[in-house]
Parts: sequence; structure tokens; C-alpha cells
Amino acid sequence: MDFCNMTIIDTHAHLYSEEFQEDIDLVIERAQKVGVSKIYLPAIDSTETEAMLNLEQKFPGTCIAMMGLHPCYVKENVSDELAHVRTWLDKRDFVAIGEIGLDFYWDKTFTDQQYEAFDTQMQWALDLNRPIVIHTRNAMQETINRVKPFAQKGLKGIFHCFSGSAESAKQIIDLGFLLGIGGVITYKNAGLPEVLENVGLEHLVLETDAPYLTPVPFRGKRNESSYLTYIINKLAETKGVSAEEIARVTTMNAEKIFQHPIFAAR
Repeated sequence: MDFCNMTIIDTHAHLYSEEFQEDIDLVIERAQKVGVSKIYLPAIDSTETEAMLNLEQKFPGTCIAMMGLHPCYVKENVSDELAHVRTWLDKRDFVAIGEIGLDFYWDKTFTDQQYEAFDTQMQWALDLNRPIVIHTRNAMQETINRVKPFAQKGLKGIFHCFSGSAESAKQIIDLGFLLGIGGVITYKNAGLPEVLENVGLEHLVLETDAPYLTPVPFRGKRNESSYLTYIINKLAETKGVSAEEIARVTTMNAEKIFQHPIFAAR
């Protein structure tokens, strides 16, 4: 499959993480060779902001930063971390608020603070007319329930790394949100292809979550944006359409959700 004539968007990749320090130029080059035109960088916490913004500056128009506080990094200092996010939102424009959400997989010590941080950042997104990018793990229904009142006010966004049930997919789509599809679709026992069989392409965007969730055949190794081609091929097989059609529709969906004059002009 020749991907060089396609335009693909990676809606979620942590290419500023230390795993890419030694060869980021080559990682970007490989991505561009297979048609990846934009890579959206989700924020994590204040310790990662400098690296993320430096990468955006190094590859303007290709790497595009978001701003937000990841739920796994909601700790005792949550008020300081939210203040950091707010300071940056006041300082410059960002294309989205993310990644934000709920994660009850590792630890439930700061459950209340996670809810508070999520609500606060969703309200900021509404105020700024920006989409959100959601991280949810072991908290799918809780996350959907929390998003619903904000969605009713017009909030849009992406449920990043979707790997839920058909019922969850329907609820998310009914909210007007998109499903971020990544390497999980290539995993043998994930069940995601079956869930997506009845989901229209207009509800999907592509992502890698690099360096995590590497698709087959590279599972267990570092993920990178060029591996979107494996996700596209599996999604094309699942939906019974061409890889070109997957690239075309998901790119259009990504451009629409992240649309903003400042970024569109780049």
C-alpha cells in the first residue's frame, strides 16, 4: 500500500517524551514519508510542558500542542497543576484542552480531585470554544455521565484510545463526540473490530498514543506516528473499504474537530 499520496493525521501522540529524545527528527521524517501531515500533542502535567512546546516550535505546523492536566497526574498539588494549565491558556491559544478525564485503574485516592479537575477543564474548554481530548480508563460510564451536561451545552471532543463496548460507542456518538482509534484495533482479543463494524467512519479519528499501544506487528516496541498505516489497514479491513477512504474521512474528521483559524492558516 502506497501511503505517500494520502494525508493522515495523528490526533494523539506524546512525541515529546524521553523515548524520542535521540531520534525525533527521524521519527518525524518517517511519519511524513507515509503521509502524516499533522501530529497533535496532548499535555500531561507541568513537568512536560516545556518539552511539548519545544517540539511544537521545532516542527511548526506539523506538531501541534494541546493544554490540560492528565487524570493520572491529579495528586495533592492539583490546584497548582490546574493553575499551570490556566496560566498557559491565558498566555496563548491552544487547539484543544487535553488530555483530561478520569482514570480509576491505578489508584482511586484522588477520585474526587479527578472529578473536580475534569469538570474545571471542561468548563474552560466551553468558555474558550475548544474541543477536549478525553483519557478514560476503568471509568467509561463515569466519564460519559460527566461529559453529558457539558456536551448538552455544545462541548465537542474525542474519546482518545477508544476500546469500549458497542453501547459505550453509541453513547459517545450520541453526545456528538468522536472515537480515537489506535493500535488496540490490531490486537487479537481486543474485540474492537467487532464494535466498529456498525460505527460510521464519520465518527472516527486516528491516533497512535506514541510511544504507547504499539500496533501489531510491532507490539511491545516503541510506537510512533508512522505506524498509523497499520491502524489504517486494519480499520479498512474491518469496514470493508479502501485505505484511501479511511485516510480521507478520518483526516476530514480530525480537521473539523480541531478547526480554528490560527491553526488552519499554518
